[in-house]
Amino acid sequence: MTTFDLRGVYPAMTTPFHEDGSIDFDQLQSDVRRLESAGVDGLVPVGSTGESATLTHDEHIEVVEAVVEAVEDVPVIAGSGSNSTHEALELSQRSADAGADALLLISPYYNKPEQAGLVEHYETIADEVDVPQIVYNVPSRTGSNISPETAATLAEHPNIAGYKAASGDLGQISQVVEYTRDEDFAVLSGDDGLTLPVLSVGGVGTISVVANIEPARTGAMVHSALQGDYERARDLHHELGPLCRHLFVETNPIPVKEAMEIRGYGPAALRPPLTRLTEENADEMRRILDELATEEAVADGGNTA
Repeated sequence: MTTFDLRGVYPAMTTPFHEDGSIDFDQLQSDVRRLESAGVDGLVPVGSTGESATLTHDEHIEVVEAVVEAVEDVPVIAGSGSNSTHEALELSQRSADAGADALLLISPYYNKPEQAGLVEHYETIADEVDVPQIVYNVPSRTGSNISPETAATLAEHPNIAGYKAASGDLGQISQVVEYTRDEDFAVLSGDDGLTLPVLSVGGVGTISVVANIEPARTGAMVHSALQGDYERARDLHHELGPLCRHLFVETNPIPVKEAMEIRGYGPAALRPPLTRLTEENADEMRRILDELATEEAVADGGNTA
């Protein structure tokens, strides 16, 4: 397997739905083109933000196929995790066959395996599916934590290329970077509010919710940091701060879908049991997005003066 460069910004894509709950593939492919034209480094469909938990397996693969069909030059990293190793293996193989360039695998949720079980789970899939794979640690959703030691063990596998860090524990994320420095292994932020701190301790990018709404700003922040321009990166981090926080005021992807509707990127329809953003929070979302648009207009005016 060739080396896979994971530096940069990878939007965790939403899955757009019609009001009747069916997948809006036209809007999905429009989102692909919009994000790619904004300069993102890759796309991540059918993860948590893509409401993968409410998709059938066939729908899951249809979304991957639609994204692969619409994309031009950037890699597609398909979510393919499950709490069943057998099911995750099947989704991973089918996603790779559908054209995904890499896979993002959430750790098994609900059944809470021990660390040895996590190693066996990921290595089983990595042994069978020959594309780069990213381990996804998000204890708030899974109920278990992938330890830095387990991450280091997994990093030794040639098909395990990275680690999406969404524990909220910067000390632990720093440990993962420290323990895997000798491997060809990328640590990516999975928490928009911590992306810049993660980059400061050796992370190389982000799988991002906010990049669905502000792909250019997010990309500028990440690439400024990667190039050592932390002054500009900090300015952009603070510009994005209110939106990053508000995108998690209710369960993801409820707020980001509302933000996308406000920006004109399709309806905010969700599949049950998720419900629309409350009116109060939607009003605040509009205010934040208006403020960002004003800041952008002022900056553009300054560039052309």
